[in-house]
Amino acid sequence: MKVLSNVTQTGLDNHRKFGNLTARDAQKNVVARMKLDYTNRRAMAKQLAQLPPGTPVIVESSFGWGWLCDELAELSLSPRLASAAKVSGYRKLTTNAKTNKIDANTLSDLPRNENWWRVWLAPQEVRDERELLQYRMGLVQCQTQTKLRIHALLHRHGIIQPHSDLFGVAGRKLLDTLVESDTLRDTARVTLRGHLQLLDQVRRQIAVATRLFRKHLVRNAVGERLRTCPGIGLVLAYTILAEVGDFARFANGRKLCAYACLAPLADDSGEQDDSRPQGRHVGHAGRRTLKWAFIEATHGAVIKDTYSGTSSTGARMVVIETATVVTSPWRDSCATLYTSARRKAAPTGRRRRWRPRSSHRQHDRPGRRPRSNPRPGAARADGNSPMRLRLRSVYAARLDLAMAAAGPCGREPLNK
Repeated sequence: MKVLSNVTQTGLDNHRKFGNLTARDAQKNVVARMKLDYTNRRAMAKQLAQLPPGTPVIVESSFGWGWLCDELAELSLSPRLASAAKVSGYRKLTTNAKTNKIDANTLSDLPRNENWWRVWLAPQEVRDERELLQYRMGLVQCQTQTKLRIHALLHRHGIIQPHSDLFGVAGRKLLDTLVESDTLRDTARVTLRGHLQLLDQVRRQIAVATRLFRKHLVRNAVGERLRTCPGIGLVLAYTILAEVGDFARFANGRKLCAYACLAPLADDSGEQDDSRPQGRHVGHAGRRTLKWAFIEATHGAVIKDTYSGTSSTGARMVVIETATVVTSPWRDSCATLYTSARRKAAPTGRRRRWRPRSSHRQHDRPGRRPRSNPRPGAARADGNSPMRLRLRSVYAARLDLAMAAAGPCGREPLNK
């Protein structure tokens, strides 16, 4: 078999059933072109065996790159993952045409010694975690859709139910009674019975997926540390762990904030002044599921910490309305979780609930002045961490307005 010994870099345009590969030498001259048939893996392996071991193969980060990178690694090649958006912009610098051949040529022509086009190639373990997470998210969406269909069915037939939770114990008894009684028409009863059976089955599958979450987090030290942070439970800890993968690949918390779509991008023009920056928007290139996880964790931490685990509907609505415009608490939460995940000390024993420390221990060395400000992330003398103080300062005024509008609730305002 002929071996292409002068090949230094290749580009593979990936499709569902086939792929186009372009091989180049050190002078970036095209040496060979191949069309790989994914339905015949043996023939594909023989074609790729012509490349020298360790040859970089650049694959675009489109759908189906995972199994292809695993096949390339098994054949002693070096798969590299390229950003689809950046490759598209790089292609438009040379030509506006787009064909399979041009895409493969563009991938093989990317600068080998530069990393601006590269994205992280997640290992198989992280891809398995994300697949389980997407499976449970799909089940939760199916559960929500089924509940909405049941509500719509009752509304169409004029059934007014007094329960706040239609799918709780008392609400479920009402639904079972409607299935057996003659209140609804025959078609509506058959439809309602099918929806309830589907809902029970989906709930069982969600419980199975949640148990797998718990089993995985018990064996993961970083996941257990994430669960000690305020506002993060089992599902959010697994979501953050699966979406981030390896915390060590981020240089600092700001990099993680940008990856989670929580860092506003500057789009300013004109003269600079001291006014508030205009044209800032949150980026869209990142993990949107990770963004949702940090937002939910911040909301939970603010609401539950505000009134010792008890929150009102008005306060919750104001928090959500305020957080759509203010992203700094989310960024603070993201940076704090990054610091917690990068800690070297592993958790001991079972998970402890997060509690603020009552005081900060000062240094007692002779001749050294005590530090007026504690180290970043440490609790103050009053038991409030910097992240908690910032979150409380952002939401305090609007929470008080919401509680005042809701009437007397028997609790003290947040800022008193």
